Amino acid sequence: MSSGIRGEGSARFAPGPFFVCHRRHRMGPVGGVAARGINRLQEDSISVEPRINDRIRVPEVRLVGSEGEQVGIVPIGEALRMAQEADLDLVEVAPDARPPVCKLMDYGKFKYESAQKAREARRNQVLTVIKEMKLRPKIDSHDYETKKGHVVRFLKAGDKVKVTIMFRGREQSRPELGFRLLQRLSADVAELGFVESAPKQDGRNMIMVLAPHKQVRPRQGQPAAAS
Repeated sequence: MSSGIRGEGSARFAPGPFFVCHRRHRMGPVGGVAARGINRLQEDSISVEPRINDRIRVPEVRLVGSEGEQVGIVPIGEALRMAQEADLDLVEVAPDARPPVCKLMDYGKFKYESAQKAREARRNQVLTVIKEMKLRPKIDSHDYETKKGHVVRFLKAGDKVKVTIMFRGREQSRPELGFRLLQRLSADVAELGFVESAPKQDGRNMIMVLAPHKQVRPRQGQPAAAS
């Protein structure tokens, strides 16, 4: 008796690689269709653009007119016909709703106006810049005046200032020195800024944040930086 595995009909297939290849051949087309289906789903999931017109593949939609009026739930064919007659696009604005919400609009004009608004918003965006100034608790008068001058300049430019008192060695046992120095600085620049974050100990440092008063116009359209 010859050994082997009986396949379909009367054919015999010897065990080994040939039989495995035979099974792969049978499953190949199904796997290809499944892979193409997954690719389509992935494309839909990562798309940032809303589906429009014939890309909307649902049986019915909740339709909103071009003026914002509620048309109601209509078959997708009817919605596409109404869009074509009005020389507009059918745009899916709420894909997760059941049924999805679609609106009649001029999609090209909508995209252009949205881009213009985004560009204008970026142009008018107020940037908050935080500068940093470091002091020693036993700073001499000349260095203090120099540091204070920098803080004044930052506040006039509309920037916040993070003031850091750095303690070393035995200075760490005298935190009141740093606290009094920060109080002095905040009082000296009170006309330009206020204490947004009160002095607090952070390891070997004591930190306070000063912010400019609202009448000081912040800088616009420049990248944030720290010095």
